[in-house]
Amino acid sequence: MKPLRFTQHALEKLELLRQWGFAFDQERIIDHMAEPHAVASGYRGRFVASLKLDEEHVLRVVYEEDGEVVVITIYPARQGRYED
Repeated sequence: MKPLRFTQHALEKLELLRQWGFAFDQERIIDHMAEPHAVASGYRGRFVASLKLDEEHVLRVVYEEDGEVVVITIYPARQGRYED
């Protein structure tokens, strides 16, 4: 896997998710990014990886890839909300 880094915004979202009770850290997201549940095309050539949290929820990770993977933002969503 390419080198991966988090934007300041993504790091702030991780902290917010921890405050909301989601136990995620950078290492866990990096591990999940190696084998995401699904990857979709996003806005402006970005990608959106869905990482399964449980039977009802996924963690969406918006990232860019060009020599390295740059995580832009992270947010939880209901399973199937963004799937066709």
